[in-house]
Amino acid sequence: MHNFEYYAPTKVVFGRNTESETGKLIKELNCQKVLVHYGGGSVVRSGLLDRVYGALDAEGIPYISLGGVVPNPRLSKVREGISLARQEGVDFILAVGGGSVIDSAKAIGYGMANEGDVWDFYARKRTASACLPIGAVLTIAAAGSEMSNSSVITNEAGWIKRGYSSNYCRCRFAVLNPELTCTLPDYQTQSGCVDIMMHTLERYLNHGTNMEMTDGISEALLRTVIKSARTLRDDPENYEARAEVMWASSLSHNGLTGCGTDGGDFASHQLEHELSGMFDVIHGAGLAAIWGSWARYVYRARPDRFASLAVKVLMIPEKSSAEETALAGIEAMEDFYRSIGMPTSLRELGIEPTKEQILELAEKCSFGNTRTIGIVKKLGREDMAEIYRMAIG
Repeated sequence: MHNFEYYAPTKVVFGRNTESETGKLIKELNCQKVLVHYGGGSVVRSGLLDRVYGALDAEGIPYISLGGVVPNPRLSKVREGISLARQEGVDFILAVGGGSVIDSAKAIGYGMANEGDVWDFYARKRTASACLPIGAVLTIAAAGSEMSNSSVITNEAGWIKRGYSSNYCRCRFAVLNPELTCTLPDYQTQSGCVDIMMHTLERYLNHGTNMEMTDGISEALLRTVIKSARTLRDDPENYEARAEVMWASSLSHNGLTGCGTDGGDFASHQLEHELSGMFDVIHGAGLAAIWGSWARYVYRARPDRFASLAVKVLMIPEKSSAEETALAGIEAMEDFYRSIGMPTSLRELGIEPTKEQILELAEKCSFGNTRTIGIVKKLGREDMAEIYRMAIG
């Protein structure tokens, strides 16, 4: 096993009607004025936003609001939020929504607490030294941003999607009420399940030694999400399944499933970021569309880990070799994606990149041919382009 540090400072308040506690949670932090940040009309139509406002009013906490966050959150909205928050003297940001809203809130927090252009952090030109405190009321179980140290933003200048990670942006609290996810369209629910699984899969499929305890947690999480995703396909309002998925969202990306590993292989995420940056697709669906092609391209470099996934998570009987078992597991995972309505190719995702677009995707993903990605197998620009070609279907 590898040495590791585990840091998960977010206070979690989980269960029905927990959004009513939001005002008290902020009051405990002695904050004076809040920016309530949210996305589209669903939090308004459902009455959630009014309930959150009521919780703030009950504690006498002043607030302003900024809506309009979209999936694959935009840098322009972040800059708007920074300007508004500075003008209004905000000292706390409350994200009411899913991963896109929380990521946008984190970026605003960086911009408020540091001088200069916030995009510099995502472009790796500077390192943040602080972040305004953030809280979250989660409405979509997917990204795990409510407990993670990461944030992903899309810059409309070139449609470049980049992530930035630091412990400064970790939420002070996360309110997790599974009931708030019941109104989601099925496609969004299942896309979220894929994203949750991928955060653990990418830590599980690594190239180093591993802890049996961490592997066991990862395998149980993956099995639980698979079971719950199937339940929600047939019974979308099942509270217990939504609760399992929501808790898995947080555990899959707060570092727990990476303890003792080499950090894992996040190539699928990095490949998908360029897809959703260029084509604005739903992130989880994009991951499902690219994962099988990535897996087939790299599995021979670590067939034992792919075979372990097949046997312990997907319940595939061991074949005559680890490579054969690994391939059976990749096929079984794609069968699962199809069973919950997720795409397993770019064509099924609704996009068919041209040769020129594939080269552009690989160029962006490789940062202009200046970096490789992946741990299971190091991938250069040409490897990336080949995986995109394979994924077309």
